[in-house]
Amino acid sequence: MDLEKLNNIGIEAALAAGKVIRKHMDADVDVEKKRGGTSHASQVVTAVDRACETAILAHLLPTCDAFDIAILSEETEDDGSRFEKDFFWCIDPMDGTLPFIEKRPGFSVSIALIAKDGTPYIGVVFDPSTNTLYHAIKGRGAYKGGKPWKIKPVNSHLTYVTDRKLADTPRLAEIEAFLHGIVKQLSLNGLREIAGAGSVLNAIRVLENGPACMLKFPKKESGGGSIWDFAATACIYRELGLPATNFAGGPLDLNRKDDTFMNHEGVFFANLIY
Repeated sequence: MDLEKLNNIGIEAALAAGKVIRKHMDADVDVEKKRGGTSHASQVVTAVDRACETAILAHLLPTCDAFDIAILSEETEDDGSRFEKDFFWCIDPMDGTLPFIEKRPGFSVSIALIAKDGTPYIGVVFDPSTNTLYHAIKGRGAYKGGKPWKIKPVNSHLTYVTDRKLADTPRLAEIEAFLHGIVKQLSLNGLREIAGAGSVLNAIRVLENGPACMLKFPKKESGGGSIWDFAATACIYRELGLPATNFAGGPLDLNRKDDTFMNHEGVFFANLIY
């Protein structure tokens, strides 16, 4: 498997989708409803999401034949091929559709190459709002803007990064207790939050605003993000030596057998370098 070649193709695909998004960033778009989790953000889709998927697949489909790779993409029904092939592309054509609809930053393109056992081998993220590319290849490091990415702490407080404001989050008291435990453990100067992006850019914001973390508790209801919300950034975190795990600290189930939602195990992404 030529990871360098596949990574370059993944980058080309992400940039192509980014061009689609940038073309429509200031335009009014029709919003449709789709089957999703329990949150409103997971139930909205636009023609831009689908156009991004088309742009991405134009680049990735030839690799499926050449390298015998399966595909899992948010806007296409899961055909189960990810359980049969050794690798699959995991695609979120536009993560953060809700911020995109509301004309605020927080949306991105996310493409990952995942092994059948759930190990991430390639992670590509493109932020159209800042025109910033992030990528990583297993064993070869993480990059921001094409340069090796070194993570440094930027604050003396803990930043909690979240899709919805902490005050509006279920199990608020439990989350606050957990976060204040980290503040105390690291002797930090309090807690602040950054809210409103999709899961992919939330993970990036954790890296850029350390010490920081994002989390989702396990729950019974469908939701908690899907495999494609965490696959690419999990690769980036791994190459940075930082935890991108389920809430209990174990490996993320990035090829879940019975569904694509992550509610069964929750997530914990952390950059607690201080």
